[in-house]
Amino acid sequence: MSSEPAPPGFELPLRLLLAFRTIIDELHERLAREGHPDLRPMHGFVFQAIGPHGTTAVELGRRLGVSKQAAGKTIDGLEQLGYVERGTDPADARRKVVRLTARGVDCLARSARIFDELRTQWSATLGEDHLRQLETGLRLLAPGDPFRLDTPRWFGGP
Repeated sequence: MSSEPAPPGFELPLRLLLAFRTIIDELHERLAREGHPDLRPMHGFVFQAIGPHGTTAVELGRRLGVSKQAAGKTIDGLEQLGYVERGTDPADARRKVVRLTARGVDCLARSARIFDELRTQWSATLGEDHLRQLETGLRLLAPGDPFRLDTPRWFGGP
């Protein structure tokens, strides 16, 4: 046991948020260098919510916890940047589906690689055993689906 006094309770969530920001900021710096300079952290949530088969603006809004109008505005911006495209659903021509373009898929593949590289860096800093203990502890403290796509709304996003 440490003889140091425990830090104040508010420090834990702030440190967790700072760790998240550190990883996400580094991810976006690297993505910018690799040809994706216009992406924002919220866009990763949007790409995940669109998924590999696409979705509608209504469903996207539901997944993100935002209005159809907010989802539509986000889609417009990502379409202008070349990350998504709108099309018709082959099963129902009345239904408009948003899909990732090759540029969007490329961004997701690069993100996955960069996240693995960042984890390797954290492992080198903390040691693999310590990092695994941290990950295990976080799974115990924050169980459930790590792909909580409504996080941007929770923060007051789109």
